[in-house]
Order: sequence, then structure tokens, then C-alpha cells
Amino acid sequence: MDRLLDYSINHPLLAGGLVLMTFIVLGYEIRQRAALASAVAPNEAIRLVNSGAVLVDLRSANQFKDGHIAGAKNLPGDQLAADPKAVGKLTAKTVVLYCGDGATTAAAQRTLARAGVANVFSLRGGLAAWKQENLPVVKG
Repeated sequence: MDRLLDYSINHPLLAGGLVLMTFIVLGYEIRQRAALASAVAPNEAIRLVNSGAVLVDLRSANQFKDGHIAGAKNLPGDQLAADPKAVGKLTAKTVVLYCGDGATTAAAQRTLARAGVANVFSLRGGLAAWKQENLPVVKG
């Protein structure tokens, strides 16, 4: 222990870098676990929708027309980032966000949380996971 203290005193940049990297890794891990806690599987998303949740598709309008979950509203992610209030009257409801593969929903979740939407979930794996479970997709 004395040698570690001596090393830290003799090499403050290295010791400080180690401490900084430790905090960065811990922060990243905590953030990842928080994101996973708010991600739901397709069957859980169905339960939420049956309980009154609103599905929001974050993909572009063309991708939405090619196939989407029945009852979903299309609100492209870039439009949501530019105007979080575009979600409208969803502040009192539960919202389930999804995209093509589930990669872009975390940023949208943070945007909606800052806008005051309390119950925001993401579909784990996005539309790809939905299709993999052989759940219905509508076109148009």
C-alpha cells in the first residue's frame, strides 16, 4: 500500500488518469444499465400497448411506409430531436419507441425525458426483433 501511495505521488498524471478512466468506465456502465432497464421485449411492448401505451416509430417516413407496427405513429428521430414537443399530448401516457434495430432509441428517450414524458420505453432490438418474433407488421 505504501508503494502505491509513493507511485501516485511520484507519477500524479498517471494516477490521475487511472482515477479518471475508472470514473468514465463506471459512468458508462451505469448509463448502459439504465438504458437496458427501460428497454422492453416485444411481448412486453404488446402488454404496454394493450394497457394504453403509444407506439412511436422513429424511422423515416419512407421506412415507415415499407412496414411498421400496427397503430404506431411516425415521428422521425431527427424531427423529435429538433422539436421534442412534437410528441404533443403524450406527457400523460406511456410511450414505447422503436426504430429499425433499436440503436437510436436511447437518444430519443433522453430527449423525451427532458421534455417531461415520464414513462418512456424502447423496444429492445427494434422492428427487427418484432419481426423475428413473427409479430404482425403493416405496410402503407
